Amino acid sequence: MKIKFKKGITQRWLINSFGVMVIILLLVEIAALLIVRNYYHSSIKQYLASKMNIVTSAVTRYSENSEINYNSEVRNLVETFDDKDRIELMAVNNSGKVVVSSSGFSPDADENLSDYEEAKRTNADSLYKTFKLETTGEKVMSYTVMIGKTGSEYSALRMVTSLSNANFQMYFIFAVITVVIIGIVMLIFLSGISFVRSIVNPINEITETAKQFATGDFSKRIKFKGDNELGELCKSVNYMADELSNSEKIKNEFISQVSHELRTPLTAIKGWSETMETIDDRETFIKGMRVITSETERLSQMVEELLDFSRIQDGRLQLSKDIIDILAELGETVLMYKERARTLNITLNYYEPEMLPFIYGDKNRLRQVFINIVDNAIKYSDSGDTVSVEAYEDKRGVVISVSDTGIGISKEDLPKVKTKFFKSNHTRRGSGIGLAVANEIISLHGGTLDINSEEGVGTTVVIILPVAAQASTKEAKDSSVNVNIVSSEDERNEIQNDKSI
Repeated sequence: MKIKFKKGITQRWLINSFGVMVIILLLVEIAALLIVRNYYHSSIKQYLASKMNIVTSAVTRYSENSEINYNSEVRNLVETFDDKDRIELMAVNNSGKVVVSSSGFSPDADENLSDYEEAKRTNADSLYKTFKLETTGEKVMSYTVMIGKTGSEYSALRMVTSLSNANFQMYFIFAVITVVIIGIVMLIFLSGISFVRSIVNPINEITETAKQFATGDFSKRIKFKGDNELGELCKSVNYMADELSNSEKIKNEFISQVSHELRTPLTAIKGWSETMETIDDRETFIKGMRVITSETERLSQMVEELLDFSRIQDGRLQLSKDIIDILAELGETVLMYKERARTLNITLNYYEPEMLPFIYGDKNRLRQVFINIVDNAIKYSDSGDTVSVEAYEDKRGVVISVSDTGIGISKEDLPKVKTKFFKSNHTRRGSGIGLAVANEIISLHGGTLDINSEEGVGTTVVIILPVAAQASTKEAKDSSVNVNIVSSEDERNEIQNDKSI
């Protein structure tokens, strides 16, 4: 397995996680080695101490019995020591020389007796010491006990044992611990690298895919089967690609639609302008001017929709709010479309209540919404269909309902109709952003715009706006327009009568 180290998650894992674990394991190994070493040394010390206790107990008995030769018995005790194969017992005279040893060999005059010298210097009764023999380099442990007695030629007894077997066992344990530690480190390294790769590789793929998305190519998808956070991220990226692809498609369709929508009135304006230059017929001239005016108004409306959409996208759409009579704005909208509906053989019904609560809002923007909704109702209706506009009050606020018996919207398209650039039917004119703008304007008024539709049956748009009493007091204070809230019923009626006139 080829592992490519690079700066980032892999490097951070190697330093912050793997490096820390290796250091901890090394510290654990060192602690284990020290524990094992101390255990063996303590065991040897206890063994030497137990054997020395037996010897010193006998020596004490000899010193208390005046009928025996103390020096002779001590010499005999040393020479006949039972554990001479593992421990060498020595008797040290008052001059600091080994005069007798259990090994049977003549003591070396240059033998290291630093333990005896140290015990004598510090007035210690006994002393353990570990050192290497000068002659063989073997590591040994000594245990010296002072036994000084008046008139005796011996001042101390000394036991020396080799540490070779203990060191061999310790080295074996050290090797086993080291192998286990190395195995653990390798296991952690391989599993960790595998885990890091399982994270880094999908992230790298996501990065490359995102770069491809940035160039406008949304065809690539990430294949990741893990049922975890990365899997969810890959699914989200793929979903984002689907949405971006759809948005790109809708945007291209929008550009095409807008181009077509702009070209149609421009062609009409250009055609009639050229015609009017060559004719003297007054009636034709008036008809041409009417067409030019109508198409210019249509262009202006499309440009305003585009500008409003741009302001919404940038968060620059401003509302000039005041206390308004919503019936006046709705009535004027219905009046605007009466003649057009009649021309298209579409029945336009308006169920106007006698009175509705006042609304705190921007009358021009709300009228823009009403125009868009009524225009859509007529636009997506055929000859003989009916468009109904109704306004009433309920516990939710002021409700404006615009319904038609037109072509309707399919179940697949219904959730998308308020999405920017989306058109459910490409055979009807329109830019596809009117509903998106209308929905945003209603939201800025604290209301809702809901659409219910069934294909082949018709569509109903329900707008709910909060009444003036529910409007935010702070919002009213911050508004640049003076707000005069009407409190009495007579004054409200008087204002509505004035507006009706």
